[in-house]
Amino acid sequence: MKRRTWLSAASSTLAVAACNTHQLFPSQVAGATQGNEVGWIDAHAHVWPRMNSDFPLSEGFTAKDVVPESFTPEELLQQARPSFVQRVVLIQMSFFGFDNRYMLDCIKRYPKYFRGVGIVDHDASGLRETMTNLRKEGVRGYRLYANAKNVSQWASSSGVNELFRICTETNQAACLLSDPDALPGIEAMVAKYPDTTVVIDHFSRIGMTGTVNRKDLDALLRLSKYKNTYVKTSAFYALGEKKAPYKDLLPMIRSLRDSFGANRLMWASDCPYQVQAPHTYADSIALVLEHADFLSEGEKKSLLAQTAERVFFQD
Repeated sequence: MKRRTWLSAASSTLAVAACNTHQLFPSQVAGATQGNEVGWIDAHAHVWPRMNSDFPLSEGFTAKDVVPESFTPEELLQQARPSFVQRVVLIQMSFFGFDNRYMLDCIKRYPKYFRGVGIVDHDASGLRETMTNLRKEGVRGYRLYANAKNVSQWASSSGVNELFRICTETNQAACLLSDPDALPGIEAMVAKYPDTTVVIDHFSRIGMTGTVNRKDLDALLRLSKYKNTYVKTSAFYALGEKKAPYKDLLPMIRSLRDSFGANRLMWASDCPYQVQAPHTYADSIALVLEHADFLSEGEKKSLLAQTAERVFFQD
C-alpha cells in the first residue's frame, strides 16, 4: 500500500507544537532539556531529503509519492524536542527501496540520537553479511511488508526464514508493517521463531477503517503469549476517528497493556505524517502522557522510552 493511500488529505505544512510534559516526570524532563539521553524515545519516524540525484527513488515510485517534499533529521528533531523526545528510531522510507544510504547517513551524523530499521532484499546472496554490516552502522531491525498475500508465502520463503534466523543471532528485530488479516499468518511465523524479536507497527493498522474491530484486536492480543513480540502504539492520525486527542484509541491501548504489559509496548509518532495539519506531534505523545490515566508513571515510562531503548538502543 503506497503511503498516499494512508493520508486522506495530506498537507505539506508542518505544525510545530509544544507539549506540557513538564508536568509529568520532572526529573526525566529536566535531564532531557539538558541534552542527556534520558528523555523520551520516538520508536518510529521517517526522514528523507528533497529529491536529488544522490538518493533516487526506487522503481515504481514517483514524485507524487513523496509528501511532504522533504523531512530532514533536523526538521524531525525540531518537532521532537519540544515534547522532550531525545532519541528516535528511523524507519527506512519505502520509496528508497533497499537503498538505506540516506538513513545511514543520518545515523552517522547524529549517532547519539538515532538508530535505524532498514529494508533489505532477503532473497539476495550475502544476507548475513549485509545484516551484520548494517548493524555496525546503527541498524537494529528490518522492515517487512506483512500484508496477507506476502505473509502467506513466508513459510516457503527461504529468504524470509533466513532473515528471522539472522535477526535472532544478531539481536536485531523483524519489524512488520502488517494488516489485520495477516495476523494469523504472522502468529505462525512467530511461533516458528519464538526467540526472534518481532515488532508489530501501528497496532497492525487496526482501526484504519474508522473503528477498532474486536476480532482483529483479539488476533493481535494472541501474539502476547510470545515473549519476544512487541507492539508499537503509533500512527494515531490514521486510526479510529483520526482526530485529536485520539481518545477513542485508549481502549485498544488498555487491552494491549493488559495482555502484553507496558514493557512490550512502545509509543511512536510516525512522523512526518503525524505532523501534517491539523495533527501535531504534541497531540500524539499527549495521548499517552496526559490521557491514558489507566497507566501508572512506570508504565508510561516503558511506553515512552524504556521498551524502545531495550529493543533498539542497547548495543
